[in-house]
Amino acid sequence: MQGFQQIVGHESVIQHLQNAIESGKVSHAYILHGEEGSGKKTLAAAFAKTLQCEEGSRSSCNHCISCMQADSNNHPDILWVTHEKASIGVDDIRNQVNGDIQIKPYSRRYKIYIIDSADKLTEAAQNALLKTMEEPPEYAVIILLVNNINRLLPTVLSRAVLLSLRPVDKQLIKEFLITRHFVPDYMARLAADFSGGNVGKAIKYASSEEFEKTKDDVLHILKYMDDMEIYEIISGIKTIAANKSSIDDYLDLILLWYRDILMLKATNDPNLLLYKEEYQFIKKQANIRSYDEIENIINAIDKAKLRLRANVNFDITIELMLLTIKENSNG
Repeated sequence: MQGFQQIVGHESVIQHLQNAIESGKVSHAYILHGEEGSGKKTLAAAFAKTLQCEEGSRSSCNHCISCMQADSNNHPDILWVTHEKASIGVDDIRNQVNGDIQIKPYSRRYKIYIIDSADKLTEAAQNALLKTMEEPPEYAVIILLVNNINRLLPTVLSRAVLLSLRPVDKQLIKEFLITRHFVPDYMARLAADFSGGNVGKAIKYASSEEFEKTKDDVLHILKYMDDMEIYEIISGIKTIAANKSSIDDYLDLILLWYRDILMLKATNDPNLLLYKEEYQFIKKQANIRSYDEIENIINAIDKAKLRLRANVNFDITIELMLLTIKENSNG
């Protein structure tokens, strides 16, 4: 488990948490909000570890018994709420939080509950949690990690300090990949460029031997899509996405292509493109599409990502997305 010192980016969030520790004004509830892979778990773990550190400083010492327990995921006063079903139910909260929180900390000042994927809390579970958040024991700290803030009840939001994670600077990510993960310079730049400021995605891209090949396969379809029949495109996408667990990565690559088209249309500056080497193809597509058509395509890709997360049929989802792309590709 890392301390604040090892985290890439998120300086303002870290500053807020360190100031709270230093001033002794730690809130009873925090919400860390950011997309999958943005670093919520790493930040929550570092915050919990620092709160429990025996040296009581702005950063964890990494060598006291408490820090070592935190690093081995064996700290009696840092509790990660788990769940077996698709959602986090009221029994999960009653058994792991409400039924436990009145027991005082075993060894340290705080008792910390970290709820990952808290946007999966059912309404009943959120209401059960709310009772504890309204009158928590003085030693309790509850940390909710969420991808989608809109799934939390307004009453829960109002009881916690909300900290949103912003995209991390690409240069910082590139340096991190080179120095900490020993990724070659070219691959580190590529992964950082396509990560959208998401360190988790950058690590995944940089450690995947398939990433560059995937990018090239997706590019082949995107460059020639206007001249292809819909059945050819569907066949191509299905071949690429035979590994459906990575479909989100493929959709991200497609999304970035159309964002480049929108960027070039708006600014006419090729230096702002991610797919710089494909400038001629992007320029051609930017010229034949209106702003509305590009926006429609981007929305269709976002919608496809949401549908796949909701387990809507894969083939239908991809076909609907491609039909929208084709419909908005005629200028």
